[in-house]
Parts: sequence; C-alpha cells; structure tokens
Amino acid sequence: MKSDSLQVGNFTFKWGSRAYIMGILNITPDSFSGDGLMSLSPSGRGVRRRTEPVEVGEGESHALEQAKQFLENGADILDIGGESTRPGSQPVTADEELARVVPVIEIIHKNFPDTLISIDTSKAEVAEAGFKAGASILNDVWALRADPQLASVAAVFRVPVILMHNRSNPASVEVRERLGNAYIGSEYENLIEDVKRELLVSVEIAKKAGVEESRLIVDPGIGFGKKREHNLELINRLDEIRALGYPVLLGTSRKSFIGFTLDLPADQRVEGTAATVAVGITRGADIIRAHDVKEMARVAKMTDAIVRKG
Repeated sequence: MKSDSLQVGNFTFKWGSRAYIMGILNITPDSFSGDGLMSLSPSGRGVRRRTEPVEVGEGESHALEQAKQFLENGADILDIGGESTRPGSQPVTADEELARVVPVIEIIHKNFPDTLISIDTSKAEVAEAGFKAGASILNDVWALRADPQLASVAAVFRVPVILMHNRSNPASVEVRERLGNAYIGSEYENLIEDVKRELLVSVEIAKKAGVEESRLIVDPGIGFGKKREHNLELINRLDEIRALGYPVLLGTSRKSFIGFTLDLPADQRVEGTAATVAVGITRGADIIRAHDVKEMARVAKMTDAIVRKG
C-alpha cells in the first residue's frame, strides 16, 4: 500500500480492515438504473436553479431522505453526481450540473455535517463549488483527463481523488430495449495490463498537479468501454489492480453486464450485484459503490467476516 490509512475530516479509512460502502445519489433525470432523483419529483424539475431561493426544493427533499436512509443502512460515503454516465446520455453544461448538485451537497452537509460526501464530476468548476459546499472527495469517471484544471483543484483542496479507468466512446452504444444501453467494449491487447497502465497515467497526472499519493484511489471502470467478458475478468482479477498499491473502488451496481449475464433489467439485478460485490471483496476491493446500500452493506459485512483478518 502507498498508505494503510487515510484521514478525511473526522473519518479514518483503514485500508484492508473492511470494505467501505459508497451510496449513489444521482441528481439526474436519466440514470440508467432508474434512480435519478430529478425524475422522482412530480413536476420533473428536480433541484432548484442557482438563481432560485434557498428553500428546499423537491429534488433536494428526495435527496435528503435518500441520504438519511443510506446512512441508516450503512453507507460510509454519499456520492453525488449531476451528469448521467448512462450510455447514450447527453452531456450537460457546467451551469446545469452546478444547479443540480450544489444545493443537494449543501443541504446534506448541513443536516449530516460529519458525513463524507464525494462529488461525481469531471469538471473543475463543478468540483470546486462542490468542495466549497461540503464535499470532501472527488470521484472522476475520466480520471483527470477530461478537464486539465481538475487535478489542480483537487490538489488545492487536498481531497482524495478516485481515478476511474474509462475507454467509453459515446458514439459506440449498444441499445437493448429490455436490458438497457451498454457501451460497446474497446479492444485490449492485454486487459489487465492495459487498465493498470492507463490508471497509472492518471496517477502521474494527479501527482504532478500536487495531489498526495496517499490520497489516490483507483477504480477499474467496470462497464466503461468494456465487454461483458472484460468486466467479469476484471472482477475476478481485481487483486492484480489492487497490487498497484492503491485502494480500489469497485462499482458494479445494477450494470448492464449483470443484466446480459442474467437476462434481467436494471431493477432486478440485486442478487447479481451482490455476487460481484462478494467476489470483489475477496479480491481486495476497499470501497463498494452501490445503489442498494442496505443489501450491499450486508453482503460486505458478511464477506469481510469470512476473508478479513481480526
């Protein structure tokens, strides 16, 4: 390990002691899993615009309630994102993303001040506003490659950075009406070695910008530019990613490769997700990113009891 622990605010991650749970709060109208909080409000408005009054809006109220449930059910981190990564989704402007996530971060931070909040964004402007609003972790699906200013923002705020491997091509999407969209997988000369090499490129970007190595977390990017077989192999060989020496986040929750394997839509993938989480923890996963927090927290606790020492 580059470090066997990480202090974030009043919370200490002790890597290798147990798997930590990250609950997903999608402040979007078009999440692939159907849990986008903007789609839950009757008006479809979701959160308020930045120019609107500070009163709690519909989307913020939904987010606060879901945050409360996640924390009660075992979440260690709340991951807040305002731009869908669903295959085929349309990108949003920085202003729209700010309007979605900043009010939610503010209200959750106000109500649960000791809770760790990660902001799921690839935009430096959004990240900076999120950190000022109360977020303390950066989760970037493009691993600091989409916005050249993002690494410097993370360094200034001294936040942990989650670097996700990503070979997605927005123009290459397979559409299956019942099972949902999926990115068409890239070609790899050597899957594990290619993923490791490309993650280490992002590690160097972070370090050169001044992000401390002990604050880096890597994510193999399950589902992003990978075929079903690639995703299965990555989970089974996650220990080889872990051998890079950085904590590993595993995000498999409800993803299309589970649907393709079990022939099930997104709302019926809890058991399939549970299998990936259990195997991932046996291979060294440190953080599990999940929609179904209660169920995956239980899976993680049971798997930890089997495989962790002490």
